[in-house]
Amino acid sequence: MKSENPEDSSMPLVAHLKELRDRLVKSLIVVFVVFLGLYFLAGDLYMILARPLEILLPEGGQLIATGVASPFFVPLKLTIVLAIFISVPYLLHQIWGFIAPALYKHERKVAIPLFISSVLLFYAGVAFVYFVVLPLVFGFFTSVGPEDINLMPDIGNVLDFCLKLFFAFGLAFEIPIATFLMVRAGIVTTEALASKRPYIFVSCFVVGMLVTPPDVVSQSILAVPMWLLFELGLVFSRLIPKKSIEEAAEAE
Repeated sequence: MKSENPEDSSMPLVAHLKELRDRLVKSLIVVFVVFLGLYFLAGDLYMILARPLEILLPEGGQLIATGVASPFFVPLKLTIVLAIFISVPYLLHQIWGFIAPALYKHERKVAIPLFISSVLLFYAGVAFVYFVVLPLVFGFFTSVGPEDINLMPDIGNVLDFCLKLFFAFGLAFEIPIATFLMVRAGIVTTEALASKRPYIFVSCFVVGMLVTPPDVVSQSILAVPMWLLFELGLVFSRLIPKKSIEEAAEAE
């Protein structure tokens, strides 16, 4: 039976652009409001971020700022990024509100849980970095240096390093969603993905080698969760009715 046409198929281009502008403005306003609420806590927020490193610094070690403006701009940068992180649910809500009218009814039923799952998985990746990865990685770095050298990390470098890991793990935790979407769209089958499991396992360690510090422990911290998340994606992908996959392939 033929699917119902999207609700906004007759909406003119100007109306689409106006709606897009309005949603972008609303999103920027929300991010700005959240930023203002966090701005006065910028220094405290940075110290919370650096806490896993600070408690591992050897005697005589401390965080330093090598730039004149670093004590101001580094916490400011963290506050901006944190404001965007916190606003992600609202930003995705605006994205959903813009694209939902163009989706068919059966597509909306799938998209809503995928949106929610992607947000939760991204936050889970960030939390995993802060509570598991950073203590292990910082513990490695603070233990391998010569005893006669005082470790004094720059606050800007620490922030950039943490943000890199946050984004890397946040995206890595989206692997189940990506796997599910590929199977749902008929791009690949679960059997084909399962047959390539050894290559994917090795690829996870290659990605871990490129993203994390050059030691086996740090690489495994990213590679093993990536592989487990891939397996989780396969499990959920097998729950897709075969008929739905064939229909998606025919639509392509």
